[in-house]
Amino acid sequence: MKKLLAGAAIALMGMSGVAAADGHANYPERPIMMMVSYGAGGATDFQARIVTMTAGNEDALGMPIAILNKPGAGGRVGWNWLATQAEADGYTLGAYNIPHFVAQSIKGGVQYSADTFEPIANWGADPAVLVVGADSEFNTLQDVVDFTKANPGKLTTSGAGLFVGHHIAALQMEKAGDMKMAYIPTKGGGAAAMKAVIAGDVMAGINNLSDAFRAAQAGSVKILAVADLERNEFLPDVPTMMESGLDVDNSSVNFRGVMVPKGTPQGIIDKLAATVPAMFENKRVAGKMKAGGSPMHIMTRDEVLAMWAAREETLKELLAGL
Repeated sequence: MKKLLAGAAIALMGMSGVAAADGHANYPERPIMMMVSYGAGGATDFQARIVTMTAGNEDALGMPIAILNKPGAGGRVGWNWLATQAEADGYTLGAYNIPHFVAQSIKGGVQYSADTFEPIANWGADPAVLVVGADSEFNTLQDVVDFTKANPGKLTTSGAGLFVGHHIAALQMEKAGDMKMAYIPTKGGGAAAMKAVIAGDVMAGINNLSDAFRAAQAGSVKILAVADLERNEFLPDVPTMMESGLDVDNSSVNFRGVMVPKGTPQGIIDKLAATVPAMFENKRVAGKMKAGGSPMHIMTRDEVLAMWAAREETLKELLAGL
């Protein structure tokens, strides 16, 4: 009997040891940090702070999530850091941007790919839009196309970096219109790219709908077209690029969500995957996102895995053609 009890005790210890090693039982036990690869004030940072604001609630993770900004090189600085230096312990999350980091990995020169990270959940889908300053002579996408065709390489256009959604939309526009723009990757991400348009440092910009929505509400810019398959509910009067005569699809739509480094214990991944989508669905979160002109598109881990795989195939084909 003593042997039986001793054996049972050892078995229970083994099970509890697995649970502890798995990281699922008491996770999280301290505050969590989430790295954002873009600067403060841009769309990704703005949205990340909103969607994580209820993390400390008892019906969520029970611990707050703090944002760490690591901007630079269109997101490369932050994602390289997450891939090579961050602890895979569940206390360092990362915000992802698709197509950005997948397109960058396809083009090379970075230390990450879709296989480097584990997705948790998706919170938004933010289309690229073409914007100009409020006092610009351009009032339609056709105005921009006509100028660009007549003046190859003269239309200066800001964006958040190379091979991010903004750049992909610019490449698609050039191909569809058989024209050449001067795309300028702006240091500081979407917020800096928008400031360049507002200040008149560039003639136009390709940016996130959410950044542009706030700037347009303030009367600082005009939004001329959306790079998506359908008009957006936040901008019902703004046509898609397809409606305006340019064959530009939704390949540049910016999906945003949460991921962790590869090697994070499966128990922690499972806990996050079960909790985070419901955190995004919080009514306060949804209300603040809507007020900020930030389209939400909540997806589970399995749905994100499928989306990543599909986008990677699309981007390989698209970038080879561009």
